[in-house]
Amino acid sequence: MSPRIVFHGENAACFSQDFAGQVAGIGDIAILPDVLSTEAERRIYAEAEFIVGVKFDASLPMPRNLSLFHVPGAGYDAVDLSLLPDSAVVCNCFGHDPAIAEYVFAAMLSRHVPLEAADRKLRNGEWAYWSGALHRVHGELSGKTVGLVGFGHIGKAIARRAKAFDMRVTVANRSRVEPSDLVDQSFTLEDLAQFWPTADFIVVSVPLTPSTRGIVDTAAFSVMKADAVVFNVGRGPTIDEQALFDALREKRIGGAVIDTWYAYPSADASTKHPSSLPFHQLDNIVMTPHMSGWTSGTIRRRQKTIAENVSRRLEGSPCMNVVREEIRQG
Repeated sequence: MSPRIVFHGENAACFSQDFAGQVAGIGDIAILPDVLSTEAERRIYAEAEFIVGVKFDASLPMPRNLSLFHVPGAGYDAVDLSLLPDSAVVCNCFGHDPAIAEYVFAAMLSRHVPLEAADRKLRNGEWAYWSGALHRVHGELSGKTVGLVGFGHIGKAIARRAKAFDMRVTVANRSRVEPSDLVDQSFTLEDLAQFWPTADFIVVSVPLTPSTRGIVDTAAFSVMKADAVVFNVGRGPTIDEQALFDALREKRIGGAVIDTWYAYPSADASTKHPSSLPFHQLDNIVMTPHMSGWTSGTIRRRQKTIAENVSRRLEGSPCMNVVREEIRQG
């Protein structure tokens, strides 16, 4: 029987378009909903040799012939690796770093280059930012410092772009990063008290682990620059929810741009707001719905990685971005 690949859920289905043309001999492709509500859907899932999906737990059928489980993103915290069959290699993929870096710079530039405000005012006859007077001046990124909490794919992409804007780059990372053409100053996560005051913009992109939960807390906000702007493009709880709200409400920092949150839509949610706290009532935060990495380019790059790993499994070659190797018996 030809190999069968299953794209499980709405997220995974985004990577299925024209997939067969990228992998020779892939055979049947099935697209299944997030909730497998029929016996036919559960049977297709159980017979799959390749699964692309964002989660695996005990509620799903056991795919006993599984060769590859591929997460269509970086995070795999919803995949119970211990439950997957030993025969399966588990991989993830990235490709979101160019998109997230552009998101960060779009937000930073919008704070210093007020194009929309200038356009709106000039349409009303107000020459608000006209050159020639100090009270009409606006800012620029050159000479500012971006502080990166985490220096993985996203951090490096932001650093490269920061240098193109003649910005300084400071980094706080689990292991110290040596100064280079990209990094002006480096700290470990044990030295955060010294890191926070260095930056005009602080971008948090670390994964959520017990050691990074709440890594940006009340103490952090207390030593940041008064006009610092904090970004979260990693995981919501890496920034303490109450501490962030209080710092913004009390104007202890300049603002925040938050893309990753504390609550997400679900069938039983009583509200669609992304927090139990009223961030939406504050005027010094930009709120976006976990969109920074979701671009056509991200989908294209991730689909290419998934297709390459499926081809490698068919050929018996090592995969890329391996989260868990196949467990060989004996």
